[in-house]
Amino acid sequence: MTRDDALTQLKALAEPGRAEQMAAYHKVPRRYLGVANPDTDTLVREWRRSLDLETRLKLAEDLWQTNIFEARVAAAKLLTQARIKPSDKGAWSLIQSWVPDFDSWAIADHACIAGQKRLIADPGRLDTVETWTKSDHLWTRRAALVITLPWTKQNHPSQSELEARDRILGWAAGYVDDPEWFIQKAVAWWLRDLSRHDPDRTRAFLVRHADRMKPFARKEAARLLPA
Repeated sequence: MTRDDALTQLKALAEPGRAEQMAAYHKVPRRYLGVANPDTDTLVREWRRSLDLETRLKLAEDLWQTNIFEARVAAAKLLTQARIKPSDKGAWSLIQSWVPDFDSWAIADHACIAGQKRLIADPGRLDTVETWTKSDHLWTRRAALVITLPWTKQNHPSQSELEARDRILGWAAGYVDDPEWFIQKAVAWWLRDLSRHDPDRTRAFLVRHADRMKPFARKEAARLLPA
């Protein structure tokens, strides 16, 4: 399957008037086709079943380069699966190459969901993600927390998972003075999700750092903490 084949299939799913609504909502100047996310998801699942890994990687790269909203979402979804055989190195490299292009939360989140699978497959890749926390690029810094959200969710974490959790909380602590709304929101999101599974660590973080967080971020981080 070529890029043009994929775009033709995506365009066939477009809904009249939806592209204009999406452009107004996302507020990032790029082309929008007007395809609902569930429809993109259904289409890409068919592609994943029918295409070999080499073809999927090439298609994902080509779709991303179009800078069309739905094409970039589809590119990320092509790589969103728990196991990629025989090797996921190509998928991880491709996801990394996309990070400097992030310019909105929606596309970045889809790519980060694909990246989460690759981090779970090889937690040693957290070393690479840690370098993102020092980036001058807002969306790269934010991605470091979004892509590591799986470490908020383990109910019975291993020692290595706890160490990773504390490591990422250290990154979040380094963000609390960042004035960017999206960074504050990402810190709050990470802590809110962590509070469901590890309220003690969430409380401890807030005791140390809440006074330096934006009020909305403090409130969101603590919203699900048990009374």
